[in-house]
Amino acid sequence: MNAPSRPYLPRGPYLLCDDSVLPEISLVDKAARLVAGGARVVQLRMKRTPVRDALAATRQVVALCRREGALCLVNDRVDVALLADADGVHVGDEDVPTEDARALLGPGRLVGVTVRDVVGARAAQAAGADYVGLGPIFPTSTKQVPAPVLGLEAFAAVVRDSPLPVVGIGGVGLANIASVAAAGAYCAAVVSDALLAADITERVRQLADAFEQGRFGA
Repeated sequence: MNAPSRPYLPRGPYLLCDDSVLPEISLVDKAARLVAGGARVVQLRMKRTPVRDALAATRQVVALCRREGALCLVNDRVDVALLADADGVHVGDEDVPTEDARALLGPGRLVGVTVRDVVGARAAQAAGADYVGLGPIFPTSTKQVPAPVLGLEAFAAVVRDSPLPVVGIGGVGLANIASVAAAGAYCAAVVSDALLAADITERVRQLADAFEQGRFGA
């Protein structure tokens, strides 16, 4: 019997639906606005949400994303991802180890891992990851990160040597996403710049256009 194929991680903006940003709006509502703007991958980051509420929200967002042809990934919580039938997880420095996340999820879901350098990217590949999140590229206030800011030049150098597709993370928004794409990023993770925009849906469209311009040198 053939193993199930993993979802394909689409190029472009990688939108984070974070419960600490614009908390007065539900995770499901925020995700709906992101997807309406054309988001093809949405990561749910639910550090403040009780687990039962997180599971309920994830199930709704998974259904929403499936209807619209987008992927839904879950930050850290492998158990929630499995129970909600999400497309995969993203784990960080202090989360479930990559090899354990892969063992739990099996071959049919995506596993992304936060890394800081090429050594980390190679270790992630060996442990079964499909892609890596690399950063912070720029200063960010959304999440406290115990790592130095890379800058675009160092980021591009790691991208060139990474054995896995790289998602640029940390301080990415409309003003710099084209530069991140030009530096070779497969995707660019955006949090506050999208969720705090006056029109979330329109901002997602703008981010996608800017990423493509940077990618193709327009």
